[in-house]
Amino acid sequence: MSASITFVTPPLGLGDAVEFSLRGVDGAEGLFALEAADGARLFVLDASRYVPDYSPEINDAQAGLIGLERAEDGLALVVANPAESGTTVNLLAPIVLNLTNGLAAQLILDDQDWSLQHQLTVAQRAAS
Repeated sequence: MSASITFVTPPLGLGDAVEFSLRGVDGAEGLFALEAADGARLFVLDASRYVPDYSPEINDAQAGLIGLERAEDGLALVVANPAESGTTVNLLAPIVLNLTNGLAAQLILDDQDWSLQHQLTVAQRAAS
């Protein structure tokens, strides 16, 4: 998958950039590079592939930010943080992409019990 996406507000930690390309990483299904024109880059994972029990609740106002009307038109991506001790993902602030219009938002899931640093297991990392 490769797509141009526009964030409705800049994602956390990437300055003022709102225009990004989302590019699949060869040989790692469900792993993507999210890249801004200025060279800023994050690696993100398709949450449904790597954390299959992840089911964040997106309220109507959050869905409205990106024009998301049907759940099946959305894709939840989680930011990957590789380290020597293993890879963690941020489940508390997913990037939600509307696949029909290319709009995205990084949402903060207030009052939900998701981890900021969810450790991926060997099985989850091997899912790719």
